Formats: sequence, C-alpha cells, structure tokens
Amino acid sequence: MKFTLSWLNQFVSTQGFTAAQIADRLTMLGLEVDSVHDLFAELAPITTARVTEVSKHPDADKLTVCTVDTGEETVQIVCGAPNVRPGMVTALAKPGVKLPDGTKIKKSKVRGVASAGMLCSARELGINNDHGGIMDLDDSLAAGLPLIDALTMRDTVIEVDLTPNRPDCASVRGIAREVAGFAGGPLQPLVPSVTPLTGKDVDYSVEIENPDLCPRYTARKLTNVRIAPSPLWMQQRLSAVGMRPINNIVDITNYVMLECGQPLHAFDFDTLIGRKIVVRTPRTDEQEMVTLDGNKRQLDAEMLLICDGERPVAMAGVMGGLDTEITENTTTILIESACFNPVSIRRTARRLGLPSESSYRFERGVDPDLADKALERAVDLLVQYASAQPDASGVDVYPGKTEPLRLQLRLERVCRLLGMPLSLDQVAGYLQSIEFVVKTVDEATLDVLVPSFRIDIEREVDLVEEVARLVGYNSIPTSQPFIRMDYPERDPLRTLRQQIANHLVSQGFSEAINYSFVNESHLELCRLTETDPRRQLTRLLNPLSEDQAVMRSMLLPGLLENIRRNINFQRSDIRLFEIGKVFLQQQEGMLPVERLYLCAVLSGQRYPQAEPLYFSGQQADFFDIKGVATNLMQILRVDEGEPGAMFQFQPEALQPYCDAHNGVLLSPQQTPIGSLGAVHADTLKGFGIRQPVYFLEIDLEQLLVVRRRAKQFSSLPKYPSVKRDISLVVPESFPSGDLLHAIRRQPQKYLESAEIFDVYRGKPIEAGHKSVALALTYRSATATLDDQTVDKIHQKIVNSLMADFNARYREGSEV
Repeated sequence: MKFTLSWLNQFVSTQGFTAAQIADRLTMLGLEVDSVHDLFAELAPITTARVTEVSKHPDADKLTVCTVDTGEETVQIVCGAPNVRPGMVTALAKPGVKLPDGTKIKKSKVRGVASAGMLCSARELGINNDHGGIMDLDDSLAAGLPLIDALTMRDTVIEVDLTPNRPDCASVRGIAREVAGFAGGPLQPLVPSVTPLTGKDVDYSVEIENPDLCPRYTARKLTNVRIAPSPLWMQQRLSAVGMRPINNIVDITNYVMLECGQPLHAFDFDTLIGRKIVVRTPRTDEQEMVTLDGNKRQLDAEMLLICDGERPVAMAGVMGGLDTEITENTTTILIESACFNPVSIRRTARRLGLPSESSYRFERGVDPDLADKALERAVDLLVQYASAQPDASGVDVYPGKTEPLRLQLRLERVCRLLGMPLSLDQVAGYLQSIEFVVKTVDEATLDVLVPSFRIDIEREVDLVEEVARLVGYNSIPTSQPFIRMDYPERDPLRTLRQQIANHLVSQGFSEAINYSFVNESHLELCRLTETDPRRQLTRLLNPLSEDQAVMRSMLLPGLLENIRRNINFQRSDIRLFEIGKVFLQQQEGMLPVERLYLCAVLSGQRYPQAEPLYFSGQQADFFDIKGVATNLMQILRVDEGEPGAMFQFQPEALQPYCDAHNGVLLSPQQTPIGSLGAVHADTLKGFGIRQPVYFLEIDLEQLLVVRRRAKQFSSLPKYPSVKRDISLVVPESFPSGDLLHAIRRQPQKYLESAEIFDVYRGKPIEAGHKSVALALTYRSATATLDDQTVDKIHQKIVNSLMADFNARYREGSEV
C-alpha cells in the first residue's frame, strides 16, 4: 500500500512529525513500512523558464528557435513542440541535467542552430503520459523556480506492507486512522453526508441472486458526463502510487478506491440491456466473456458475475467487461460500489490469473458499510471534474446487513496483560482515536462497539492488543520473568510409561504404535462374551473405512495383527509392546473412559539374535513372558505383598483369549492389575497365526496405585555365605513355586535367598510326581555361620516342606 504525505494530510494533520518518524510509528503499530522516498526527486534540476521569442528554424519546417529566459540568463533553444508560443512558461532542462529516462542534456547544434537545453513535455519528465507538446504552465509563474516547487510536487511516498488481517489499512484514510491514533489530531470524514439511496425515481433496477456472495450492492446514475483528462493533481497522486492515469472517469474510480479502500466500477449505462443489474453466477449456456483487456475469459459455475438483462458485463470484483466499457462517446454512466465475498473473489482472480488492486482489497474483505460513502465521494468528484449530473437518488440492496460486534473490556485485564497502569479514560481515548465507539459501563468496564471495517477484532484480548499498539510497545515496561527454582512435578503416569518403555526396549522388545480406530470383528476373534464391558464400543460418525469404524477397547488385537504381518514377511521371531489408551464406553451418548494400558507379546525363538550353534531350537514359552513380568515388577520395585501373591493361577478368572492352562493373573498385594499367558489357539487361528504367542497385559493406572518398595542402600557383605541344596519329590498337584513361597514365609533371619534350579519328571520318579531341586543361601551380617547352626536351620526348613507338601528326599540326594 503506497500513499503520499500530502494525501495523508488531507485526512489527518501530521504537523510535528517527519516522514521517517511517521514510518517508524507505523511500523511499531504493526504496519511494516517497506520504503520511504521523495517523490520526483529526479526532477530537482528541472526549472521553470519563459519563452520570450519564437521564430522558424531556417532549415526545418517543424522546428522553432526559441529565446528563453531561465531566470538567470537568456538562452537559445531549438524546440519541436507544436504548442510553443511567446510568453509561455514551461519546464526547462539545462545542459548537464539527466532526465528520468536517462537522457543527458548537452549543448548542441540542431540543423546548424545552437541549442542550450531542452524544453520538456510531461511524459519526458515522467509526470504523466501527455506528449502533445511541452508543458504549458501558469503564466504568472516566475522563471528559474524549481519545477517541483512551482507545481507543488514536492512530496514523500511511503510504502506499507500490510498483513492479510488488516484490509482496513489498504487505503489512505485507513492509514490516516492509524496515524490519528498517535498524532492525536481529528480524523476527517470521507464525505460530509451521504445521499439516501432509496431507489425511488430511478429508471434501472438491481437484483442480487446470491446474497452470500454479494452482501451489498449500491449504484447511482450520472448523465451529461464529459470524458476528459483528470486534473493534474489527481494524475500526480495516482502516478506517485504506481497507477497510470487514463481519463477522468477511470481515474476517479481508482482514486476513490485508493483513498478509502472501496473498489468502484463505472458502466456505460446506454450499453446495459434491460437497464438492470443482476448479481449472479453463470447460466449453463454462458461459457465465456470478454474483459476490458480484450481477452476472452472462460467462466465456471462458481464465478460471481455482474450481468445486465441478458449477459455478463463484469467479473465481480476482478475486471469489467468490454461491452460496457467507458469510451469517448459515453455520456451516461452507472457507478457501482459493492461488497463481495472474499473467498469467491480470490478463487476467481486465481483461476483467471487476474490479480488487481480491486481484487486485492476484495480478497481481504471490504467493509460493507463503506459502499454508500465511497459512492458519494465518487459522485462528488464526477460532478466537479466530469460536469456530471447525478440522479437525486440511487439503489442500495443490502441483504447481508449484520449487527455490529459489541465487546466488554475490563480495565483490570488491560493493565494485567500490559503490565502497566492505565486509567479507564486513557483506554477509552485510545480506542476512540481509531473510530471505535466506546461507552462506560462502570468504573472498571467499557462497552466497545467494534466498527465494521475491523474484521480482525473478535475477542476482548484483541481490544487489549489495540490498546498495546496505541500505547506503543516501547512504552510497555519490561520485567524479568518469574522462574521457579524448584523441580516441577512430573506426571507420574508419564514417568511410569517412560520407565516401562525403556526397560522393555533394553530386553529386546520393539515398541509398536497402532491406530486407535479398529475393526469391530476383533472382539469376536478374542472370544469376548456378550456381557463383557469391552463390547460397549465408541463408534465413529465418519470412519475412514469399515476396518477403522470403532475405538479400540483393548490393545492385544492390534499387536496380533502386527505379528501376522511380520510372519507374512518371514519375520517369525517377534517381541513387541504397545503402551496406549483403550476406550471403554460406559454410557450411551457420553464420552468413553480412557485408560492407559501396556500390552507385550512375544513369539518364536527364545534368543532370536543369538548364534544358532548354541541356542538353536529353543522356543519361547510361558515362562519367558512370566520372566518379563517378574523382571518388570522388580525394576519398578513393586511390593508383591505376601510371598507368592504376585501371580495367581485362577483359570476361571483368566481372559477369554488366554489358554486356560497357560495363564496367570498379575495381582501384587492382592490387587489385580493385569494378566499374562499364552494366546488361545482359536484366537490365533482367527488372526491367521500358526505359532504360539504369549502376551502380558497391565492396567498402568492400576499399577500406579500399588505399593512400591523404597530404594535402600546395602553395603557389600563382610561375612561369607553358606549354601545348601535340597532335592525333594513332591506330587504334581503342588506348583513348584509354592515350595519357594513356603520357605520365604518362614521367619529364618539367616536365610538370604532360595531358588529353584531344576524340576525333573520321568524315571526313576514315579508317575504323578516330580523332583524339585532348590538352592538355599544362608548368611549372617554380624558373624561367620558354622555348619552346626546352618544345619539346624536347614533341617527345620526341610521338615516343614516335607510335612506341608507330602514330600520326600529324592533317592541319591544329599542334604
């Protein structure tokens, strides 16, 4: 967005501020200034001069020899302009001056006649495109004045890079509004008053078929229009901001657009068929139209058009049509000032490849309440510079009118967010300076009516940002941030998850991450009963596919799918785990309960990465997954409570997808937190898996509440240990682990550890029995134990085992 300081001063006084200061303040307001440069600085050497005498060139019919008063001396210049005359004041480029196009003026002879300079046209000086003759200036001007001073062309151009959320600043008056916020001067209105557009006594009509795409359309007819060049001051301002002057009608519409941000368009009224305007999308038989640049444009069903009674006459918000173009013969025009849907205009401009100043503004959002004011401004200028006679009224169709946004602004929040004290009057003054309507609710609250041109203001905090901009970011006090030096409390569940993941990875497991959206058939494959709460599923309203129609209520099916896929790719040795949420629907219409679970699976060889020479054929079994669980509980220091209470063999309580003979519950301190075992053969068959799979499931939120052992330090033992082995034959009905639990329950202070190192079945052990070999370690922390003391304790343990388990010594064993 470009503007000049003189244009800006038309709406707000910048007295007391230099161009550099204004640029700096605008940047601090969030309107980044890209450049600041003096306008027509290259014309500084050009001066005014008076032609005192004119005679014909002796050797050229179209050239004249002029005697010119430069203000300092009289010189002779050869000129080819047809409009040169005695007494004329014009622009002079003296020898040594370089013109804007790079031409350097020198003393020379033209057809044998000396010429000391050049009398210039407006185009040669880059002022406008007029090349009909040399510049004809006011005869009252003195010779020798700098041209830019004589024509009051000394000015400064500032270019601002706007962000997409500030379309209100895509105009000179929009920038002036921001300047008024810090300069403190009053902001001048665009027009003193607006003519009511009642639609009465007009001979044309306006119809909007798509109100969503065109919330407002205003129009006014003017007759007896005289097509001519626009005034010099207007041409200079348009040229200064990069727009080419064309004629008074086109220039006025462009000028008003740059001035207030409302694009306008003028139709030759006599070319409008049916004397009507219809805003609509193309009919099925309307495939193309010719725009002002003479090109045929292909139409699609989504493009918004301005049409007359039969055909499209303009691409709404982008470019007008050739059929209704303003020409030299135009005498009656219809001026359009409308508001269009930003998305529709952006789509049309992109598809046609027609970016323009008009579409730039419509794409970002034009204030619909500005349409009638911009129309009034354009009519005033047309009356003044085109001798037009406007109709007494016009048409205003406004189907998209909305109530302005009203927000409550609390003074306490403003001061807290900015970190500085402000009074209610100060805050109100800042907002009122940029045309917000503010009323006091009480001593701590303001009622703020957001103007329609501020589409970026939606919440109270946006108003606080406006106050911050106007106060000045440099004025907001700085302070050191408050940083607590204590260690922040961590989420215990997150910490537990990290501990488990790190440990399982160290044990050779790989972490899997599966979708939470699963196939409902998994529940059948896992043999869940109809009353199982995991069958109460959370269904997706718009699933990606039938295989992802419900939220998962368990993790195991996803890992079984992973195993099947790995086996299909000939990777049969698998160790996987997943830590993720399951979703348990408890009430219809309510959000599900989310719980964090761990599920680990293993299948294939016990040592998949080991050398086949030493470990060939050793397949993982139930004890491997039990070892994973035991080791995990030890790492997490979970207190099992009573000895032997960690694993409970309760076939009736096992999961339906667990083999009844190869599964246990994980119940430290008699608190069920999960289960482990072999996956049921029917479940494996349903998933297409032909090798055994063992699983471990733990409810991590339940694990979090069980008691853990505190970390304790113990020094290395000073005294030696004494070891004793024992081999007992016991009935098969007794689990081997029960012998260990029985030993650990005995109050023997010197017993350090007890372990099973062998379980044997077969000859010579009779059927229905097994041999269990145990290693017991004894140690005293205060003295060396003698054999007599150890034998006494050891025998007491053996007698207890024989009595409790109907055991006997294995033949050949030693105590």
